[in-house]
Amino acid sequence: MARPHEHTPEGLDVEALNDKLAREHPIDAYYERSILPIRLIEKGRLSIIRRFVGPADGLDLAEIGSGGGHVLRMFPRARITAIDVSDVFLDTARRNLAGYDARFLKGEVDKMDLPPRSFDRIICTEVLEHCVDPRAILGAIARLLRPEGAAVITIPNDPLILGLKGFVRRTPVGWALRDRIEWGGDRYHLHTWTPGEFGRLLEGFFRVTHRASSPSDLLPIRACFRCVLP
Repeated sequence: MARPHEHTPEGLDVEALNDKLAREHPIDAYYERSILPIRLIEKGRLSIIRRFVGPADGLDLAEIGSGGGHVLRMFPRARITAIDVSDVFLDTARRNLAGYDARFLKGEVDKMDLPPRSFDRIICTEVLEHCVDPRAILGAIARLLRPEGAAVITIPNDPLILGLKGFVRRTPVGWALRDRIEWGGDRYHLHTWTPGEFGRLLEGFFRVTHRASSPSDLLPIRACFRCVLP
């Protein structure tokens, strides 16, 4: 079950919230200049996504919550659709995906008039915790996925992450890192799940074929799922 970090009022300005996140936590800097453990965790997450997507040459591939395009640029021969609610993120994605066969759509995917069964692969990574209604997004993914397609969905394991951050803050390492320990802007998360809770949520929409974690199953900071239609 999702546990909101805070009250999420109806009519929340999702675009403004994500623009603020993008400005406070520049996504290029996050991937390129975060402290080494974070970069290793994210490298592992990207590797899992690449493996779960599989061969993508010539496929229609969408990323919901595309951020700065760092995930999509792993698929240079796919027909790419980058979807995000933030102009700040989309502007970054346009720069990072220059020369790709890519289109950029702004909006919340569950409110967009995209034709059903539009995509062979859909990626939604580290996004649903920011959404007011994650179930609506999962329903949109199921509607947009082709019958033989696959969706790759990942979440942060916030209960574990928050516990680790609390521990590190009480050590000399935490004192040395100070504000750098607040990686990823998790104060913007509207929901938290354990991997088990999120897996049960997915089962209402998909059949989960593969699960993996970064940096490892023993330390599942990022939980990754490969899903197909039931």
